[in-house]
Amino acid sequence: MQHTTGTQKQTVPAQDAQAKILVVEDDEDIARLLEFTFASAGNAVLCEVEGEKGLEAVRREKPDLVILDVMLPGMDGFSLLREIRRDVATAGIPVIMLTARAEEVDRIVGLELGADDYVVKPFSPRELVLRAKKVLNRARAGTAPAASRTLKKGILSVDPDAYRVTVNNEEINLTATEFRLLLELFEHMGRVRSREQLLNAVWGYSFEGYARTVDTHVRRLRQKLGKASEYIETLRGVGYRFTE
Repeated sequence: MQHTTGTQKQTVPAQDAQAKILVVEDDEDIARLLEFTFASAGNAVLCEVEGEKGLEAVRREKPDLVILDVMLPGMDGFSLLREIRRDVATAGIPVIMLTARAEEVDRIVGLELGADDYVVKPFSPRELVLRAKKVLNRARAGTAPAASRTLKKGILSVDPDAYRVTVNNEEINLTATEFRLLLELFEHMGRVRSREQLLNAVWGYSFEGYARTVDTHVRRLRQKLGKASEYIETLRGVGYRFTE
């Protein structure tokens, strides 16, 4: 199979595509399936088979979404995701992880590193496309203009217009999912939001086994907020609340 790359060809011209999607997958059959599936949905699809090449493509192409396999030759998917999130220029790019390993610890590691979603092989192509659309919509909503307003609470300031969060006037770099999670909690200040409500509002879906996704992202969000993390309360067995 001849894998496409940013320097070779795109399945759909970028200017006509719904989104530019980078697939980093070393399994030829799966890569071909993903390329066909996303191209059929009107996307420009780029493919790489190695972690290092995938990282180069992310930095060069700035795709709208990365579909990233965990088990890759050379740099594995977790290491690649870590590098994507470490670079300010690529930190906001949504990433969906793919893995043949269904262990919860693998899913949690990916989410801890900043993955926006996690899909276990074998998977339904239609479901993956649907979940990719939801991830892309979240990312675009995060960068789209909102009503002119700035939310403030003590040392924390959230500006939806500028997609900007500051703590003690120092800007905090959040992923699109982390930003929407913070905004969802902030806009419901004083009210408890269950994990299921947060899954529906922030991720756009709710199903058994993914409540842990919320916990992982809240933990990452708190780490980034530093002293402002105290504004997010945990109500054990119930959910989370932004303090009044």
